[in-house]
Amino acid sequence: MTDPKPQVMDPDWLVFHPSPKKPAYRPPPGAVDAHCHVFGPAAEFPFAPERKYTPCDAGKAELFRLRDFLGFERNVIVQATCHGKDNRAVVDAIAASGGKARGVATVGEEITEAQLAALDAAGVRGVRFNFLRRLADFTPHDVLRRIADKVAPFGWHVVVYFEAPDLAELKPLFTSLPTKVVVDHMGRPDVKLGVDHPQFQAFVQWMDEDEDVWSKVSCPERLSLAGPPYDDVVPLQRTIVERFPDRVLWGTDWPHPNLKGHMADDGVLVDQIPKFAVTEELRRKLLVDNPTRLYWDR
Repeated sequence: MTDPKPQVMDPDWLVFHPSPKKPAYRPPPGAVDAHCHVFGPAAEFPFAPERKYTPCDAGKAELFRLRDFLGFERNVIVQATCHGKDNRAVVDAIAASGGKARGVATVGEEITEAQLAALDAAGVRGVRFNFLRRLADFTPHDVLRRIADKVAPFGWHVVVYFEAPDLAELKPLFTSLPTKVVVDHMGRPDVKLGVDHPQFQAFVQWMDEDEDVWSKVSCPERLSLAGPPYDDVVPLQRTIVERFPDRVLWGTDWPHPNLKGHMADDGVLVDQIPKFAVTEELRRKLLVDNPTRLYWDR
């Protein structure tokens, strides 16, 4: 089928930072960037015809160079919506990593057990569902449940991306799933409302109630009102890290899809980690123990 959208970067697309700072903070041995992406390169892995944006190329070579520069050892590569259900770019990057990467895929309910087994053998450990309408079409709830039923026997988890006001509507669906649920970016809380606001406390309460719910404390650049170095997001991140130390993950979100206004410096993001994970034990759990348990231990 011919792609109705030319594979040309959107004119307002912000390309990833060309020269991030060297972080002052050094992650512990075995540290994992547990949320990042690859885009193409489009000439090798074309973007999906149904995509809602066309990004820059940002392939595995650039990702692995950044990993090494920032002082991390491993990556979890999450399927980007611009690739739809074609997971080849993620699988290719995992294969090239020498065991240093795992993946999260996007699949449809038509996927077969054999296809899931192939993705599992390739290093995929979860599936992602996007509930931001501006980025992707919602997956119907019954379809998500059927997919979750298919991936549960493989020990996979479900990754969900939504905005804080939608939690009340989506929570019954998420709690009904037969898998762990990993929430991207703390469910995108409204930073100006603060930690004590009922909206953020609803998310905290959900994690309190359900031990199968995990959270990524990532993407302050998407949440901050103050801008770099995003200190206004730290109280929310610290709340989640200290209350749920065994169910938190962190990632750069490189190459930062759909950022508007400014491009994040990944070195700045790394240097924020000790502000919300204030002890060595918390940082080791966040960056090493938790992602190892979720993505590498079987």
